[in-house]
Order: sequence, then structure tokens, then C-alpha cells
Amino acid sequence: MQLPYSEELNIEYLGRLFDNTSECYKFFWFKAIITKVTEGKNELTYEELIDEMITDAWYMVTEYHLNLGPKDTLESLVDLIRQKNPELKSCEKKSVITDFLKNTEDKEIISKKRTLTHNVPYRFQSPYMNKLKGKEWNVGETELISKINQEDRLMYYFTFLNGLSTKIIVQEDWVNYITKNQEIIRGWLEYKMILYIQKRNPSVPGIADKLYPPQERKLEKIKKYWKMILSLEQVQEIYGNQILNESDISIDHFVPWSYVAHDEMWNLSPTTKSINSSKSNNLPNWDIYFEKLARQEFQSYQIMWKHDTIHKEFEKCAREHINNEDIRYRVYRKNLEFEEFAGELKTIILPVYQSAQNCGFGSWQYGGEN
Repeated sequence: MQLPYSEELNIEYLGRLFDNTSECYKFFWFKAIITKVTEGKNELTYEELIDEMITDAWYMVTEYHLNLGPKDTLESLVDLIRQKNPELKSCEKKSVITDFLKNTEDKEIISKKRTLTHNVPYRFQSPYMNKLKGKEWNVGETELISKINQEDRLMYYFTFLNGLSTKIIVQEDWVNYITKNQEIIRGWLEYKMILYIQKRNPSVPGIADKLYPPQERKLEKIKKYWKMILSLEQVQEIYGNQILNESDISIDHFVPWSYVAHDEMWNLSPTTKSINSSKSNNLPNWDIYFEKLARQEFQSYQIMWKHDTIHKEFEKCAREHINNEDIRYRVYRKNLEFEEFAGELKTIILPVYQSAQNCGFGSWQYGGEN
């Protein structure tokens, strides 16, 4: 991706900001600057930028279990906040997280926030700094700020060092450039982040969908399909063994959406709203629940091939929720016996399930089960 040209600024250096990146800090620091500048601010404290970084990383770490880098301080800080404050949900609203960060008096959290400011505010602009070489970087923060403030045509400069209250002042030419080209710059930054995070999480699917808070799933077609089945036969949900009814049906991702980042039909199961909420982002215990899932899916498979109206509804769902023709043939072709059906389903779901386990998704068993 090419960044827009500017006669006033050296955009070639901007394009090199993320060369040889081994930690995630610079991505989140620049993203925070873009957010604040496009909100109309050019004087920014360390603290408000660090808080923005934490909220941006929150969902990646707590909801999607992404690895942000080896011994990553931002990732460990998010983990610490969640550990100390379990009332903050993984899918918490950004405003709630921001309010918590503004008001917390936890000394360990504040100390770790301060740690995040030790390098990234200074190293971020290193491609633009011709005067600072080698060991000249290895000085105290006050001296380093003084040296950086003598450099020419940087994106931002510093006020005097004052802990998390230290300010950067984004220069007018950069404010204008970022504001004018914000969509392109965001797209370029997102592309760079995807490449970095995918490298750190090679087995995780759907990285592009995991840079932002989780969105509401569009599962109305699947829900309608199962409601039509319920009008013909009783269906038992797989976690609490309850008989489903049309007024209290919810569609669950067997392997959580937070890992798979898709709504493929073979991973979707009808349950109740309360059980789905209880399961949250956890992996159902494989030994207890996979066979139940397979039998429930096989029940719908049999009904689908038996009733034309259900088959027509299946076809509507398939166009949106089965995106692999090989999987569609293997699992949904006609005249399968249960053992073959369950075997095909297992070969598709089990590797995804095991990969999610390896990424830290916890095992879950419904508490109301005998």
C-alpha cells in the first residue's frame, strides 16, 4: 500500500516506521495518535495515549487470545488488568475500560503504564532522526527528550518530562496530513498490523476481523432454519439436554467465534439464550459434547433431506454459511449414515478445536448438567 505524497513531509520515512518490528508497541502508539488527532487534538499526554493503546489491545488479548509479541508489556498489562478486575468482561465496551483506566489507583497498573512510555515515544520517530546514533540513545529520558527536540521536522515534540503527564505536541503539517488522509493511513496501518500479528499467531484464522471489538453475528438465517426444524420435530440442545422451543433459541459457535472468526454452518448449534451466555468464549469439553453435537447435526441433516421446505431453507443458509464446497460435499451429501457423517464432521472440527486450545481458550462444561 502506498501512502499519499506530501510536499511538506518526508513520507518515505513514515513508510519505514514498522520495518523490523519485533514488538507491537509502535503500531498501537501510532494508532492512538491517529485517533486523537482526528478527534481534533494535537497536545496529547502519555497517559491518554497509553490508555488508548490498552483499550485497542483489550479485545485482541482478552477476547481473541492473540499473542502480541515475545514478553510483550502491553499484552501483560492487559492480562494484569483483567486478572485484578474480573468484572471487566473480555467484550467490555471501550468507554467502560477507558473510565476504569482514568480512575484506577492501582500502583502496579500505573507502574506498568509508565513502563510502556520508556521506549516507544522516543524510538517511534527514529527513521526521522539523523543526529541520534547508536549509544546516543542510551541516556536518561530527560536528556533524550532534549536531544530529540533538537531534531528537524519530526511528527511531534515533547514538553518537559513529567511521568504519565508528559505531553507530546503533534506538528501542524502532520495534523493536516493525518486528518486529510486518515482513511488511507488507517488502512495502511491496519495492513501492517495484520502482517505483524499473523506472524505472531500463525495458526489463528481471521486476523483481519480481530483488530476491533467483536461485532454482532448475523445468524438470522440459521435461526430460522432451526425454528423450521423445531416445528417438525423435538430437538434437544447439547449442553443442558433441554428441549428447545422457538421463543428461546440462540445459535452457539461450538468453537468460539473469537477464535474461528466465521459463521460456518458446521460449527453452529442451537441452544438456549442463557446457556449460550454461560458458555461465552469457552470451548465445550470435547469428550462430553462432540458426539451430542454430531447427533444433533445429523438430526437436522436427515430432516433436511426428508422435507423439501427444510431443504430449500438449508440452501439459503448454505449460500452464506458454507463457504467450502469440499466440506459441503463431505458433510451434507445425501445418504450418509451417522458414523460417516460424524467422522467427516470430526475431521473438520477437531483440528480447529485443538488449535483454539493451543491459543489458550479454556474448557467448559455446563454447570446445570448432571
